[in-house]
Amino acid sequence: MKKLLTSAIALTAMTAGAQAADELTLQLKWVTQAQFGGYYVALEKGFYEAADLDVTIKPGGPDVAPVQVLLGGGADVMVDWMPSALAARENGAPVVNIAQPFKSSGMMLTCLKESGITGPEDFAGKTLGVWFYGNEYPFLSWMSQLGLSTEGGDDGVEVLKQGFNVDPLLQKQAACISTMTYNEYWQVIDAGISADDLITFKYEDQGVATLEDGLYVLESTLEDAAMKDKLARFVSASMEGWKWAEQNPEEAAMIVLEYDETGAQTEGHQIRMMGEVAKLTAGSNGALDPADYARTVASLMSGGSDPVITAEPTGAFTTDITDMAMK
Repeated sequence: MKKLLTSAIALTAMTAGAQAADELTLQLKWVTQAQFGGYYVALEKGFYEAADLDVTIKPGGPDVAPVQVLLGGGADVMVDWMPSALAARENGAPVVNIAQPFKSSGMMLTCLKESGITGPEDFAGKTLGVWFYGNEYPFLSWMSQLGLSTEGGDDGVEVLKQGFNVDPLLQKQAACISTMTYNEYWQVIDAGISADDLITFKYEDQGVATLEDGLYVLESTLEDAAMKDKLARFVSASMEGWKWAEQNPEEAAMIVLEYDETGAQTEGHQIRMMGEVAKLTAGSNGALDPADYARTVASLMSGGSDPVITAEPTGAFTTDITDMAMK
């Protein structure tokens, strides 16, 4: 198990006059798992070291708000979903997207067939589990587009504030719950419910997908040319890690396990997760596709997100970091 989440760049016996590697701290959106495999691969395989970076990776969790860590100076870069980042920016946090490793969305609703749900038209009158961690905005927009109130009633849906587990489905407190293709869906399966007893609705298939794990910094960070160069090297090395993980999912999963200090993750689950995550990063070179960005904003603007994304964020939300990184 790895006890230090830093790349071994600063050699103990450095030659006189040699400069230490540039330090950089990354705050994850969630706990150490294959969802963030590319960063751990870049750390373990020496890609950050080759880019003259000394990177520290800080796991997240239910009590960690990445944007607050960023604002408080506890990290230089954070991983966040775009709807959450846009909402933070609208609320005064000047966050900027510097890279978008995830090309596709892994979010979906997983429902029990016995609830009678066969399509979105059957959601009315049902209880649906929703995460409220900045992940709720796509769901709220989707319900608005379906014309369904989230206040309950026969013509609306009852929203159950879901914890980061699948208990509401297992205990039949909700007809559907929020799941990710690479994580909670498989927790349901592992709990003994057959895939034949489930029906899933991927946000991608419903036309309401929004961009997920991107890399964000504060705008003020980019005013320093040296910091922009450091971030460009970080993005380039991180994407090298992601592409390696796509090609070597099992080994990447084992690397992640080495950095899991909690011991909570299992080999089988992480290998499966890495395989699914690789599908979401496929096709990305790190640059934020303007069409994907526009799709995310349009989805949120057409829905009832709270806070509502009323327009493109004031100021530049994207940067030329990926252009620098690819050179």
